[in-house]
Amino acid sequence: MCEILTLGEPMALFLANQEGELDQIEEFTKLVAGAEVNFAIGMARLEHEVAYITKLGEDPFGKYINKFLLENKIDTSYVTYDAGHFTGFQLKSKVEVGDPEVFYFRRHSAASHLQPEDTNQIAWDTVKHLHVTGIPPALSSTCREVSYKLIAAAREKGICISFDTNLRPQLWKSKEEMVQVINDLAFRSDIVLPGINEGKILTGSDDPSRIADFYLGEGAKIVIIKLGDKGAFVKTQDTSFLVEGFKVQHVVDTVGAGDGFAVGVVSGLRAGLSLKEAVVRGNAIGALAVMSPGDNDGLPNKKQLEDFMKKNVVL
Repeated sequence: MCEILTLGEPMALFLANQEGELDQIEEFTKLVAGAEVNFAIGMARLEHEVAYITKLGEDPFGKYINKFLLENKIDTSYVTYDAGHFTGFQLKSKVEVGDPEVFYFRRHSAASHLQPEDTNQIAWDTVKHLHVTGIPPALSSTCREVSYKLIAAAREKGICISFDTNLRPQLWKSKEEMVQVINDLAFRSDIVLPGINEGKILTGSDDPSRIADFYLGEGAKIVIIKLGDKGAFVKTQDTSFLVEGFKVQHVVDTVGAGDGFAVGVVSGLRAGLSLKEAVVRGNAIGALAVMSPGDNDGLPNKKQLEDFMKKNVVL
């Protein structure tokens, strides 16, 4: 029984305890990372019922991640296991300013061996929203098939689909393949959430309005361009507007901000907020995310979100 469904690759994360090059760091803190994990945790903390689709290895990292998901009240009914492949993990540097260095150990991971038949048991009757990203289709051909299968099923049942482009060029065979597949999946989704730099790669334009028109012209209903600290540009067939971002005094770690933004938008719309109000919420959660060192520890519960938004009013 779940309201929100998502799929992806959760990974063990080793976060450096000191600043410096990763090969020089001797102590790390073990956490859990993954764009879709961040989304699932954020939605669960706002009291939505979330189910997560993935495949884990039968190894310590897999056990650690499954326990973490359960502790965060995420439904693991659709988590399967692969005895022949390990759970992926990553190293992340600690930085004072800017984006951290991230090094992945995920090639041929258990999650990359997710198969379409692993999703045959999904109970769609209670699902109201499907959230997908551009990461699973980059992992393997079978993961790509799963992404298409889930989107097709959701469309058939009239379930709202949000798609965060989340480009990972290093995982694709070529830029051309990445652009073609990501755009094709975006065209099949209701809400498309690219960052401004991703939009330029995917459409050839860095004009938010033109980026939005590109997807609106192919079937998307809502396009929201993430503009970093400048906020977000929103466009539908009927309207367009800019939503100012929240001021952040000190950026600790930018990883996970986009996932937090998606949490705000989807949770806001599910709660009956207007599109603009939902995007304001997205900006608020994105701001909270960049003020914390981990990928998802800054994602708020309802009270934390309410308190932050009251103290940081954006007109």
